[in-house]
Amino acid sequence: MAEVLIYVDHVDGAVRKPTLELLTLARRIGEPVAVALGNGAAYTADTLAEYGAVKVLTHDASEYAEYLVVPRVDALQAAHEAVSPAAVLVPSSAEGKEIAARLALRIGSGIITDAVDLEAGDEGPVATQSVFAASFTTKSRVSKGIPVITIKPNSAAVEAAPAAGVVEALSVTFSDQVTGTKITGRTPRESTGRPELTEAAIVVSGGRGVNGAENFSIIEALADQLGAAVGASRAAVDVGWYPHTNQVGQTGKSVSPQLYIANGISGAIQHRAGMQTSKTIVAVNKDAEAPIFELVDYGVVGDLFDVVPQLTEEIKARKK
Repeated sequence: MAEVLIYVDHVDGAVRKPTLELLTLARRIGEPVAVALGNGAAYTADTLAEYGAVKVLTHDASEYAEYLVVPRVDALQAAHEAVSPAAVLVPSSAEGKEIAARLALRIGSGIITDAVDLEAGDEGPVATQSVFAASFTTKSRVSKGIPVITIKPNSAAVEAAPAAGVVEALSVTFSDQVTGTKITGRTPRESTGRPELTEAAIVVSGGRGVNGAENFSIIEALADQLGAAVGASRAAVDVGWYPHTNQVGQTGKSVSPQLYIANGISGAIQHRAGMQTSKTIVAVNKDAEAPIFELVDYGVVGDLFDVVPQLTEEIKARKK
């Protein structure tokens, strides 16, 4: 069976959930070979093997911490040359998509981004995408070279499938372009204790109807009761009510949780583009004609300042 390269997204050896989803999808089209780079790469092997990696290629060097994406592209290209895979799968983060695009250019292959499903086809892997603000679903395949495909988080249920997970050192020769963009400093992000927005199973978002930064505490309270991430519409972010890192939409982050709760969000196409693939959508808005109600599974016409606190208290009471 053909091998499929998986780019591993990890933090000091702790494998992030989108990578486990990639391993699950990769088993449909071949045998997963994971590529783990940087500090703690060797510590990923047990987790990767548990979820189906037949082989784990590891490499650590100071370049991964000192420079932006080029060292990782060099390493993934080296893995591609060593394995000759049937496809290369990368998580669909901002960094992941840049790595995938650079790799596809180098190896002369086509690329598919933001796929939400993957299946085997007679002429190569077939990827499913939600396009035009998730108004249409398309199936595509790469017609030239080895397919490079990025997969959106929460696209597949993670399934364990223990495999050998043989660890092998990857030989990497860095290119001259590596030193082009140097990292000069880092500011650790303050932890909120909530899930990562793009990976969360539940997202609670607020928009213009929240009417002020101080009122986002209502959204946060509901999110905390649900163990959810907090999102915000562009309108709320633009006026400084919530950080840009939490923006959901075409110019923000795309999310696809099991449950998305939109509060005080009208449902402009810009916002819908970032959340329309959510499995279940709930909206609270006092405007019965708001566009958001066109795509919801459950809609509440009412003032979020009345509805959301009641919902939060009801959830809290049922958890006792």
